[in-house]
Amino acid sequence: MQLLPVSDAGDRVLDDYRSLTDAALRRVREPEGGLYIAESAKVIERALEAGHLPRSVLTQEKWVDAVAALTAGHDIPVYVVSDEVAEKVTGFAVHRGVMAAMQRPTLPALAEVVADARLVLVLEDIADPTNIGAAFRAAAGLGADAVLVSPRCGDPLYRRSVRVSMGTVFQVPWTRIGEWPDAAAELHAHGFETVALALRDDAVPLDVYAADRPSRVALVMGTEGEGLSAGALDAADRIVTIPMTGGVDSLNVASAAAVALWAMSH
Repeated sequence: MQLLPVSDAGDRVLDDYRSLTDAALRRVREPEGGLYIAESAKVIERALEAGHLPRSVLTQEKWVDAVAALTAGHDIPVYVVSDEVAEKVTGFAVHRGVMAAMQRPTLPALAEVVADARLVLVLEDIADPTNIGAAFRAAAGLGADAVLVSPRCGDPLYRRSVRVSMGTVFQVPWTRIGEWPDAAAELHAHGFETVALALRDDAVPLDVYAADRPSRVALVMGTEGEGLSAGALDAADRIVTIPMTGGVDSLNVASAAAVALWAMSH
């Protein structure tokens, strides 16, 4: 570990951490083969356990001992800054003590991700990183073997997505799929039935479908506002809905994913 005190917020060595507000992250998607930011010791620990490689660490003086234990065996620069410098650089108050710039791994092929899977979650065009992170956490905790994201879905490795997921984006295998109907054809080739969750008159209630589900299921969840696209609905083998009461017609997408995954795995 190379401890490097930095007192100037404009120092170029801190560029990996500069202006990491959610608005900035939504405007600029980090490229394949680039970097992502892991925030908090627990999230960084899970990233390292998954084999991801750190480029550097940003921390404050009071967290140096914890960072030393966390990065043991990794010869990387650790930039030590004041709270004020950290906030000026990142654009927000850094409360969790440590951030790491991580090398972004190459996404695996779909065949590799679903090779042993029986239940996968498909996220179509979801924009909010909080919902993406929460959906990954639900996938990890409620029986999904993998997560697949559409070409226009937000990045699971955005800082906020990673943080909300509590690092489970490193635990659950995931990759991007192509456009419909090609993505459905590829899932069919691997033995999956595609199941779209949507409000439609011909939809099957979730509990009815789950009681006699096939061995391999891909649950497809749509965007926060519009729901699933026409292409996703047309490509689906079945349309399933979560029965609701109290005059409520739908749930937040991450909540709906949690309910559907629980039903499918019990």
